[in-house]
Amino acid sequence: MRHGKSGRTLGKTHSHRKAMMNNMAASIISHKSIITTTPKAKEARGVVERLITFAKKNDLAARRMVMRSIKDKELVRELFEEIGPKYADRNGGYTRVVKLGNRQGDGASMSIFELVGYEGAKAAKIEKQRQKRQEKAAKKKKEIEEAARQEQQQPPQEEEGGEKK
Repeated sequence: MRHGKSGRTLGKTHSHRKAMMNNMAASIISHKSIITTTPKAKEARGVVERLITFAKKNDLAARRMVMRSIKDKELVRELFEEIGPKYADRNGGYTRVVKLGNRQGDGASMSIFELVGYEGAKAAKIEKQRQKRQEKAAKKKKEIEEAARQEQQQPPQEEEGGEKK
């Protein structure tokens, strides 16, 4: 039984889950917004919020605690110099999970996981991709209709000299 064991396992071992959460935290710090499954986003929320709280303290011990999770010194510097001071007057709630719907391949619930105050980056990108797909589909449909129209106008041509033996 799972007495006293909190958190989602996400179908992964402890070490794999820990590495994945650290990588997601690094991605959210560098990109400010990522698209992932909803359970992963909800689990990573605690990790990222804890790192931002350390960044708000801005001392050596906090920096070392963050370096345990995020190995990239440039990302740690960005966290402590840009992101931490931005949330200095905020008491938690640094991240947001916005549900997108289900993934087409396996039906997994997808979400945008973003830092509050940096929103709109992924949403704009998703909308732009959606418009491109719609334009491409409309163009393809138009080409198919045009080809069908030309085929109706021209009678089928018979091949000459192609008798079978």
